[in-house]
Amino acid sequence: MSTQPDLLYSETEDDLRAAVRSLVTGRSDPAATLARAEEGSPYDDGLWQSLAAGIGAAGLLVPEELGGQGAGHREAAVVLEELGRAVTPAPYLTSSVIATETLLALGGADDEATGLLKGLAAGRSVAVLALPLSTSPEAGLPDGATVTGVADAAAADVLLVLRPDGLHAVERGDAAVQPLVPLDLTRPLASVTAPEGSGTRIADAEQARAAVRRGLLAGAGLLASEQLGIAEWCLEETVRYTRDRYQFNRPVGSFQALKHRMAQLWLDVAGARAAARNAADALATGSAEVPLAVSVAQAHCSRVAVRAAEECVQLHAGIGMTWEHPAHLYLKRAKADEIALGTPGRHKEVLAELVSLPGPR
Repeated sequence: MSTQPDLLYSETEDDLRAAVRSLVTGRSDPAATLARAEEGSPYDDGLWQSLAAGIGAAGLLVPEELGGQGAGHREAAVVLEELGRAVTPAPYLTSSVIATETLLALGGADDEATGLLKGLAAGRSVAVLALPLSTSPEAGLPDGATVTGVADAAAADVLLVLRPDGLHAVERGDAAVQPLVPLDLTRPLASVTAPEGSGTRIADAEQARAAVRRGLLAGAGLLASEQLGIAEWCLEETVRYTRDRYQFNRPVGSFQALKHRMAQLWLDVAGARAAARNAADALATGSAEVPLAVSVAQAHCSRVAVRAAEECVQLHAGIGMTWEHPAHLYLKRAKADEIALGTPGRHKEVLAELVSLPGPR
């Protein structure tokens, strides 16, 4: 018998949101983010340490006995909402969610994996799964020596490399990390080559693939919360701008055509919030409907984030098209997130299979 999902935010989650928002707004603004991104080093190490170790956000998914907070996916989703609102360049999704969930799935079977988890939970290290960011939880998993399109590899201390014989933990210094030119400057991509024989094997082939799929599934589910944060900021910023911008002695936001567009966008964002919260709650409770909730969230939230960012750019008119205004950072993050961990089309195919209604071939 399935339980009713809880889509509301708890008092603890609201307190966590306030702490993360205060940290992010106090330490990182769009102008500073853009300046660092233009220099090719978007990460703020001080901000990451305050978030990961100071607030303890890096260990939200890790049990207390391993040095974590013993919280869950709902709390991690709140962190990702706030990071999405500020398009913060931080390896939270890749390290504190995907890599952490992958290591947790190994169930403490390997001392090396347990040690890695303790380091991640304490904010002492960053681990990244060496797979293309576009990899869907249901897709085939590559296991070649070189992997292209790995997100946040530049910030990693340890790379989790999938090989035919299992999962290996490879120190960053033992691998070649070649930066790529990404669409989203706030989430750098790289090509990663880990020579055969490098690193320590932490899981056999069967364990590794099951663990990686669990990590990708959690990542896809919580990515929806980042996309929700993007959409929320874009909507709020657009409403603010159209309220303050005057034409013909009237706020442009009072024109009926713009009212209708923003009202429709508000409805889309409300739907995205429900879908993202449902995915986070399903992951937190270990629901049997996790694959369904995750694919629903990704199929919907991906497109809402893109549409919100597009409307933000367009309704800001001329200023929205400039490099100085942060709207383009949100549009690029939304477009990059749209193909991350499976496209909306791929997740719709998964939904069709789950409900036994396959689409035309």
